[in-house]
Amino acid sequence: MKKYIKLFALSSLFVLGACSDDFLDTESSTNKDESNFYKTPNDAYEGLVAVYDVLQREAYGGPLLISEEASDDCFGGFGTADAQADIEWDRFLYSSNKDMNSDVWKFAYLGIYRANILLENLDKVNWGSNTALKTRYEAEARFLRAHFHFTAAKMFGDIIPLDHTVTTSEFQLPRQAAEVTYALIANDLKFAADNLGTENYSQAGNANYGRITKWAAEAYLARTFLFYTDYYGKADLAGVITKTQATDYINDVVSNSGHGLVADFANLWLAASFANFAGEDNTEMVWAVRFNGSGKGDWGLNEGNRFQVNIAPRGGSIGPYATGWGGATVNPKLYDAYDAGDTRRDATIISYNTEQYKGAPLNFDPEARDQRQYTGYSWKKYCPITNDAGTAIVEANGGNFQIDNYQDYAVIRFADVLLMAAELNLGTNTALAQTDYDRVRDRAFKNTTSRKVVSKTFILEERRLELALEGQRYFDLIRQGMVAAKAAIDNTVSGTDQFNVTFRSETLGWFPLPQSQVVLSNGTIKQNPGWN
Repeated sequence: MKKYIKLFALSSLFVLGACSDDFLDTESSTNKDESNFYKTPNDAYEGLVAVYDVLQREAYGGPLLISEEASDDCFGGFGTADAQADIEWDRFLYSSNKDMNSDVWKFAYLGIYRANILLENLDKVNWGSNTALKTRYEAEARFLRAHFHFTAAKMFGDIIPLDHTVTTSEFQLPRQAAEVTYALIANDLKFAADNLGTENYSQAGNANYGRITKWAAEAYLARTFLFYTDYYGKADLAGVITKTQATDYINDVVSNSGHGLVADFANLWLAASFANFAGEDNTEMVWAVRFNGSGKGDWGLNEGNRFQVNIAPRGGSIGPYATGWGGATVNPKLYDAYDAGDTRRDATIISYNTEQYKGAPLNFDPEARDQRQYTGYSWKKYCPITNDAGTAIVEANGGNFQIDNYQDYAVIRFADVLLMAAELNLGTNTALAQTDYDRVRDRAFKNTTSRKVVSKTFILEERRLELALEGQRYFDLIRQGMVAAKAAIDNTVSGTDQFNVTFRSETLGWFPLPQSQVVLSNGTIKQNPGWN
């Protein structure tokens, strides 16, 4: 049977090839299908681009927004008349929209499907003598397949790991134990780390910026190792990667990748630095998802960063910050967690009550702007900006402020690499752990007198401050256990209930599965604990 690219469902979650009996023996003269495609290296490249393309689907209901709202760093926010899903992510409720997490599930499996299609067809390509190119494409596709599996697994716990495109007899596969999924993830990442070259694409204007490198794969191995071994209480990563191996991989990134820290933390973020912006292809970006504003209002494309509008100031541009929807308002506890002199605070968070622009206060009026859960703070990281005339840059360039923002999403920064290296080296090479930890803290304070004696507690605190609003905090909390997560996330404000949050330990930290998947599975998939 030929497979034509079409949206279909394995419990409505996969994009699968399908055709009617009329087409079983018909050669397509207009469509690309598996009988007339995957013949040349360029075909394989197009298939690889299709896998990368799924990365740009992070948007209105993606893991970055959901996990930050669920963490102790943000509330739900948005407008007073907006949908309740963001309030429910914030408060660990599940009533208004039983499919509130469907985009996470759908896009993870779309990426897995596309990666598997490419991997299953690499042997059909006439590579000639260029077998190294085949290996490179396999390594990139396997990395991306691991990334999409991890995206789903850290949100939902047990998932359905897929190392092949499913047949009709597999449409109702059950979820597997975490060790099965993480073994697939670990093997894929290991293949990428061991088979990609030593190129570093974070040089200005590099045409390959955004593509997977050996260094990204090694860093991602460390990330999955730390999450899996902490959360599940295991000594190794699903029997595939030992702690010694994970440590060697991350130390290799630190010592040999050519990546480094940008001198000024603020220069990593456009809204915090403006003319001093280091650019997205800077030395600190080990791996980032690329976006651009080329869509010019075309909702059928996914070239622009559709996430940014979520967290931008609600009700119109204010000062240098362009307008948005006011989502995920920042918890004052995060703002207050930064010590005096820590340059990261004002580069990470907009403080409406203290910031001035051109000598005047920002004067954010939450009632006039219909801002729900106003705290006085919002995201500066990833916030779109205006030009001197007060017009959003994206609109001045002919784009739509909702879908054409262009800032890249930093998945792995070198600062994260240093903190993972510090954590992994604790107990075996404490001096190296201290050095890696100091590099991050020295940059934050612009001195060497604010150092602390390295420990896991201090590393996790540093991760909160360094990686705030980058989608890491919630997962750092749950890997410490339910007691630690609840202690951090529970929130009560006297005199109002709009900021009251109660983390529900019975959920084990997992988000509810889209109910449509539970129904369509015909009993092979059960809802996560605590969400029935």
